[in-house]
Amino acid sequence: MARISLDLLQQFVQVARLGNLSRAAEQANLTVSALSHQVRQLEQRLERKLFDRGPRGVQLTADGRRLMEALGHHFDGIDRAMAGYRCRREEALTLSAIPGVMSSWLVPRLARLVAAHPELELNLQSSVQLVNFERDPVDAAVRYGRGPWPGLVTEWLFGEWIAPVVAPALLERMGDADPTDLGQWPLLGDPGDRWRDWFAAAGGQPPRRYVAQFDNTDALQRGALEGMGVALGRMVMARPLIEAGLLKVLGDRYQQIPEAYFLVYPEHARDHAGLRIFRDWLLCEAGKYAEAMSLTAGTYVSL
Repeated sequence: MARISLDLLQQFVQVARLGNLSRAAEQANLTVSALSHQVRQLEQRLERKLFDRGPRGVQLTADGRRLMEALGHHFDGIDRAMAGYRCRREEALTLSAIPGVMSSWLVPRLARLVAAHPELELNLQSSVQLVNFERDPVDAAVRYGRGPWPGLVTEWLFGEWIAPVVAPALLERMGDADPTDLGQWPLLGDPGDRWRDWFAAAGGQPPRRYVAQFDNTDALQRGALEGMGVALGRMVMARPLIEAGLLKVLGDRYQQIPEAYFLVYPEHARDHAGLRIFRDWLLCEAGKYAEAMSLTAGTYVSL
């Protein structure tokens, strides 16, 4: 068999890692059809089916898994070796963040950064997946969790508060219902079952069932906006809607949860001029937000 090009093998590894042709094609700067052709070409050369294709992406076959086990660590080694040699323009910065914090918190503040530093070129990526800094062309990320993350510089930005939020329309429909007795209200189940912790700390009886159960915070917040029920809103995402009058806090109690937001980046990125500018600005903005949120929350219950 003639030698197989490194490009074909690299594209195979990328598709195998992501399990999605569209995302792999985007990272490789190829069209989906071009990447699909390369995958089929590799399968023809090997005379093996490497992927099963389905509506939710691609999955490795048994032959594909064996090939990935043989190749994956070699490409990881190449990525690690080349990380320090990648050409990075000092004024360009690639940042990854989860969609909620990107759209609700970061983007509304970025005009101030751009005005102060017009020389910066920002490349913003919204993703719920953790960045692999050894492999992905990303300089820094804003992560949500409990931290720290091994092998990365981890800088705390601000904590997260939650509170029951409700659409004005539902508030009107409920009339004189007691806002402190949440057991009377239609509640929306949230990812992580925060209501259980809420009732344990704040008192009261949880409902026997939720009106609807969500496994995605964005969808949960949308359900609250539409008046389906009361949601435990994460303030980073809910506060802009509260300030716009689209949601209201039900009662006056907030809880601070164990998760928080962090800026993370690899050690070798410390000397990147664009990252230093962004980091200093971000820490300043985060400090202002944390102070304002503490004043808004007043007396809150810490979980």
